[in-house]
Amino acid sequence: MAVPAKSFQSWRAAIAPGESNADLCRRTGIKRSTLAQQIVRGKVAEITVVRVARAYGRNPVEALSDFEEYSDLLSGPWRPTTAELVSQVSYVCILKMILARATQGGVESASGGEIAEFGHRNAIRSWFEAVDPGDLRQQLSAKTGVAPQNISAQLSAGRLAPELAVEAARLADVSLPGGLVAIGLVTPGEAGWPEGGQESALASLSDSELVLLARDRLDALGKAMRKLEHDDENELTLLEHLG
Repeated sequence: MAVPAKSFQSWRAAIAPGESNADLCRRTGIKRSTLAQQIVRGKVAEITVVRVARAYGRNPVEALSDFEEYSDLLSGPWRPTTAELVSQVSYVCILKMILARATQGGVESASGGEIAEFGHRNAIRSWFEAVDPGDLRQQLSAKTGVAPQNISAQLSAGRLAPELAVEAARLADVSLPGGLVAIGLVTPGEAGWPEGGQESALASLSDSELVLLARDRLDALGKAMRKLEHDDENELTLLEHLG
């Protein structure tokens, strides 16, 4: 979706009065040509808003809410569900938790070691599936006009447009900034996620739930690795045929 360039120009003038586009780019690290192209096209990417907000000491979620397209970001619940928190834990951390419980003899005494940083290889799909009531793709397609297969293709590629992530959160009735965390646009802290939330969410799962969760994550990883290996084999075969 992005935000209108006219709205962006008014917004950035308010938070950085007197600074030129060159000053803005120097402070944010955004290429001048990139910013110029976005303004000429009339659409400024959400990541540009986020980077400008951070550079000038603004919370990125609050900054995005200044634009009509994301005006409801601050409304509704901010606290993520347990399922959302767990969705952002990598399979490595889940396996560590299982091993810790097995070797330390009990749920209460086993923390599973330190939880890795938020985000993992399948973080976006995991989040989408965690909030999906069963027909989220169809609902999202009907609401946005994006075909279900295109939504699935984005998820398979490990990406999701910001407007789709937020709309999915609206439809699933969960914290709106949660989708932005999952796609990596904002950090958990910027979205108001509780410190240590992942650890608490993971610790709340029973042994059987942890094992089943690990099974599902490893199954998804195995499928992704098989696809990658298959693609590599096809590429090698093509190169051999080309001589």
